[in-house]
Amino acid sequence: MDPFFYNTIEQPAIAEYKDRGSKFLAYSFPVTSIDFCKKHLAALKKEHPKAVHHCLAYRIGIDGSTFRVSDDGEPSGSAGRPILGQIDSKQLTNILVVVVRYFGGTLLGVPGLINAYKTATSLALQLSPIVQKPVEINYTLQFDYHQMNDVMMIVKQYNCSVVEQLAQLFVELKIGIPKHRMEEVLNKITDMQGVSFSTNLVE
Repeated sequence: MDPFFYNTIEQPAIAEYKDRGSKFLAYSFPVTSIDFCKKHLAALKKEHPKAVHHCLAYRIGIDGSTFRVSDDGEPSGSAGRPILGQIDSKQLTNILVVVVRYFGGTLLGVPGLINAYKTATSLALQLSPIVQKPVEINYTLQFDYHQMNDVMMIVKQYNCSVVEQLAQLFVELKIGIPKHRMEEVLNKITDMQGVSFSTNLVE
């Protein structure tokens, strides 16, 4: 895995796969927390109350260490694992895929289910443009308000992301600095008079 970049998706997508009457609707979502996953799943259950299964897999975190699979009543290993397998084959993180199944009256058997969940997920991921994003380390900057323009020039120049901004007599700006530009950015900030910074190791 690249220590400086990770792959994810930016747009949700939906794809449909049918096998012997059963319909599989695969939904892919960009997510950054387990809470987002729960909200998307709850919304889909509301949208598809008559579906027999809402199977899912997600992988979250820059290192992809947070993940979960759910077969939601399908035979063990026949749904969640194949979904996660497709996510991992594209080396994606910060992504949730939910496959909603409407039963068509014919049992597909475990091999048939594995193929269906895998194929539906693959189709959804083909419709989700993959983007490469820099791994960022979060820092908090503190400075006088009149230095805002100078600081923001550096933030933009090095493609840092603004996480949070609090402005009172002085400005507190939380930013994410791309890991591969870390040294350059911190050197620039260190050179500025009256700007202090500290690292905040948050998710």
